[in-house]
Amino acid sequence: MASTTESTDSFKPYRLKHTLTGHKRDVAGVKFSDDGRFLASCSADKTVRTYSVSSPDVPHNEFHGHEAGISDLAFSSDGRLLATASDDRTVRLWDVATGSLLKTLTGHTNYVFCVNFHPQFNTLASGSFDETVRIWDVKSGKCLKVLPAHSDPVTAVHYNLDGSMIVSSSYDGLCRIWDASTGHCIKTLIDDENPPVSFVKFSPNGKFILVGTLDNTLRLWNFSTGQFLKTYTGHVNSKYCISSTFSITNGKYIVSGSEDNCVYLWELQSRKVVQKLEGHTDAVISVSCHPKENMIASGALGTDKTVKIWSQEED
Repeated sequence: MASTTESTDSFKPYRLKHTLTGHKRDVAGVKFSDDGRFLASCSADKTVRTYSVSSPDVPHNEFHGHEAGISDLAFSSDGRLLATASDDRTVRLWDVATGSLLKTLTGHTNYVFCVNFHPQFNTLASGSFDETVRIWDVKSGKCLKVLPAHSDPVTAVHYNLDGSMIVSSSYDGLCRIWDASTGHCIKTLIDDENPPVSFVKFSPNGKFILVGTLDNTLRLWNFSTGQFLKTYTGHVNSKYCISSTFSITNGKYIVSGSEDNCVYLWELQSRKVVQKLEGHTDAVISVSCHPKENMIASGALGTDKTVKIWSQEED
């Protein structure tokens, strides 16, 4: 099932624990809630599903209302709200407990591709194929700011730890850091080769950004100096916007999906691939790490269309 390559002595391999089969088309996004109680998935089938992490095989809720496929989703940090980004050009806000639609945020003029909440969950940011980042007021559903962010579709948006900054990425090859309150661009990061940027997120401590590019590469940048520190390779990513993340519950690792149907884990410092999780039958385009347990969720494209949950072996 899961092969271990160049394993370090201390690394315990992950094993497949659950396969969740409800979605009818591509699984575009998977996310754990900040408190670790829920997992959510969104799909090209226009639906979102939530699962209780303690017993995930039966969905906790299904969310219906989008008129086209959903590319991304995010929990508010208190776990009560879920935001979704859809090809129907809207962001929608849902009540996690009941599955009911609370707000529809309209204004983007093309597919909404990515969404994330401010840590204090009073605002959220979305990125779109219309090349803008929009900042929304959660309570009223009104758009507070439109950032003319990029010259190509925006592939990811993410707030840092205290919510003072937003990072965005785009097919235009740029990552930009924005002052979240003023909407001013603080910094633009550009690589010499300038490959399309398919994903970006802040590290948990907020000092670094993890950047995925469509040249089969992940890079760790120190954004305050504009230097890139580490490169992670071995996975396949030249076509899709594949998410990656930090695993910090047991050592420090980088986790990413891949177009070879696997989930890759690298040791953050040594950049070595410590494990390749095998089991999906199509490209894995979304991954999420549980905030407290050594657990990874992954979601894959249409010939697979499952969510898989992987856990590290207990002692």
